[in-house]
Amino acid sequence: MKKHYTSSGDTQRAGFLDEVRGFAILCMVVYHAMFILKNFYKVDIPLLFDDWFYIVRDIFAGAFIFISGIVCRYSSNNLKRGTLCFFLGMAVTFISAVASPPNTILFGILHLLGICMMIFGVSEKALDKLPTLVGIGLFVLLFALTWDLRRGTIGFFGLNFADIPRRLYDVYWLFPLGFRGRSFGSADYFPLMPWAFLFLAGTYFGVFVKNGDCPRFFYTTRVRFLASTGRYTLWIYVLHVPIILAILWAIFGYLPI
Repeated sequence: MKKHYTSSGDTQRAGFLDEVRGFAILCMVVYHAMFILKNFYKVDIPLLFDDWFYIVRDIFAGAFIFISGIVCRYSSNNLKRGTLCFFLGMAVTFISAVASPPNTILFGILHLLGICMMIFGVSEKALDKLPTLVGIGLFVLLFALTWDLRRGTIGFFGLNFADIPRRLYDVYWLFPLGFRGRSFGSADYFPLMPWAFLFLAGTYFGVFVKNGDCPRFFYTTRVRFLASTGRYTLWIYVLHVPIILAILWAIFGYLPI
């Protein structure tokens, strides 16, 4: 298939993926605004906790994580990017713990993406020994098999293949892996299992994207606002909650902390 190049000779950005990532981060901003309104300002938003809403949330989060894996193929230093992302995640942990202890974010999406970038940064050569399609299939399968880890089983959507020893969930510090015990709480929680597997599947799909082997619409930007937003998702994630709180402070006249 013909590759898509910029005038400088480099494979061009996949504009469609920037747009999807931009739309996903905007949906997340809206979700967090609704969450704050419902839980802190007691504004009734019935659909926020409907089962279908959780499904939609996970779909957009999954798309964002998968595309973040793809984007790693465009970076020359994923270890550095991952370190910065994880550092910002820890800053969010500290700020949330000070501002609102019951809503501390112990292992949110920034922590997840930071560690995933670092893992890919140090193991890219080893991972690339697998054929691209095999890598995609393997990590999608691992993602599916660990989806119900939070319920104590290996399986997907209720199709259980094996039970996980309960004692793993009693070890508090295993929560980054996905072993979430009863005493654990995090306002935002994206454990390595299953989400890291989806990220790594994205890194393999990124080979096709970067090589220009995807359909032409992948490389076309149609909504520039969304594409531009998708290129600054890290900073939008870091800054959007303080901005939301500032707007709500102006509206309601107080901060809910």
